[in-house]
Amino acid sequence: MPIRNSAKAIIIQDDRLLAIKKQDEDSYYYLLPGGGQEHGENLHQTLKRECIEEINASVEIGDLLFIREYIGKNHEHVAFDAEVHQTEYMFLCKMKEGSSDIGNGTVPDEGQIGVEWLPLSELLSYRLYPQTMRECIMEHVAGKVLPVYLGDIN
Repeated sequence: MPIRNSAKAIIIQDDRLLAIKKQDEDSYYYLLPGGGQEHGENLHQTLKRECIEEINASVEIGDLLFIREYIGKNHEHVAFDAEVHQTEYMFLCKMKEGSSDIGNGTVPDEGQIGVEWLPLSELLSYRLYPQTMRECIMEHVAGKVLPVYLGDIN
């Protein structure tokens, strides 16, 4: 199975992080908006398309904050992710003027039930994947300089 590239948006506004809301047999969980790069797209094109599809918002793309790999066979979801190898490029983004109708977009993620603003002060209490990103986002907001490449994390 080939390695898949993905572009993700880290959107922080009023001390809250915008996330896609999903549900499994355990409870609610959250993901950063974004998704898989299609043939012929650059990462910015991917992220702009995915944000319209998932959160109904046009975004201004800023700095690349983090790169993480996810090699499924190395993590807790090996039962259904063993063949997955994905590289995610996470960009700091802002909502463009006029993007006030945030919610499920034109093509929501499979299983997406909504979009939610998560308070940064409570981020560790949410099932946000990748879970390691909760600390990274909080440290970034606090002004700590972190490495861009985070390795194979979940």
